[in-house]
Amino acid sequence: MDFDTKRLPAARDEVAPDGSDVRVLLRLDRGGMAHFELGAGRTSAAVAHRTVEEIWYILSGRGEMWRKQGDREEVVLMETGVCVSIPTATEFQFRCLGEEPLAAIGVTMPPWPGPQEAYEVTGRWP
Repeated sequence: MDFDTKRLPAARDEVAPDGSDVRVLLRLDRGGMAHFELGAGRTSAAVAHRTVEEIWYILSGRGEMWRKQGDREEVVLMETGVCVSIPTATEFQFRCLGEEPLAAIGVTMPPWPGPQEAYEVTGRWP
C-alpha cells in the first residue's frame, strides 16, 4: 500500500449510524481515521460496534459521552484535549452541550467496514 496525504474535506462524506457527520481521512490495512462532528445541541443515536474498536480525540466543542459494558457504565465530559476509547461491543452515546459543534478525530481498528457494523442500543438520552 502506498503512503498518502489528505486535507480535511470541507463537506461531510457521509452520516455515521449514530447521526454524526463524517469526513473520511486516511485508511491503512489495520486502521482508519475520520473527523466526526455533532451539531450544537444534538444527541447521537445510541449504538455499539460488532467488530471494531475506536479511539477518539476531541478537537473542539463540549459534550458528554455515555459508555456501557455489561454492568459498568459511565458518563464522561468531552472537551478539547480529552481522549476516549470505545472497545468493541461497548454501548455508547454522545451529545453536544453548547453552541459550538462537538468535533473529534476518531481512529477505527480495523478500518470501518460499513454501516452494518453498528447496531442500535437503548441509550441514556432521548
